Amino acid sequence: MAEIDHIVIGARTLEEGAAFIERELGVKPQPGGRHDGAGTHNMLVGMGPDCYLEVIAPDPSQPDPPQPRLFDLDDPATRTMLEAEPRLLTWVARTTAMDAVKSRLGPRGGALREMHRGDLAWRMMLPPQRQDMDNMIPAMIEWKGERAGKRLHDSHLRLVALEAEHPEVDSLKRALDERGLGAALTIRHASRARLIARFAGKGGAEFTLTSG
Repeated sequence: MAEIDHIVIGARTLEEGAAFIERELGVKPQPGGRHDGAGTHNMLVGMGPDCYLEVIAPDPSQPDPPQPRLFDLDDPATRTMLEAEPRLLTWVARTTAMDAVKSRLGPRGGALREMHRGDLAWRMMLPPQRQDMDNMIPAMIEWKGERAGKRLHDSHLRLVALEAEHPEVDSLKRALDERGLGAALTIRHASRARLIARFAGKGGAEFTLTSG
């Protein structure tokens, strides 16, 4: 069984990402920390005990990492997009059976990476580069011990729905089904790929972020 763990917002800098979240969602992200060796750092928004929002950006205090930064942050097209403003990039799905998922998917699942931030630790499996169907297929995460979302102040923002538009609906559905995520997204056909996250805030306020 897998489920949505968190939503990922990419930014050129954390300052720009925080300002974007305050403007678009009406909440203020709280400090996260450094991903040592991965070349990134983050800020976070708690959305209840089971889901959160991550703002991630290159960390200028770290040298360039030996592997590409997560979520295509080193990709020239992503960099150009984030020069304009922060953007919804992708999502991450949580599993408690990473080894079984990895075994089932084989090379198509991607390589496992051991990661940490402070005393938080996890394993993450990212789809092979250029095989994530425009960021619709999520990275899979398996927390070692307490999850990040459990430690966050509740912003009272909630993820209401995650939707995907894509020209290859059947292929996307198969890829998500293989990961136990067939019910996580609402998927519909469109001429170009787009991820849509819908949120509800205090007093019934509604917010939407899109990847394009």
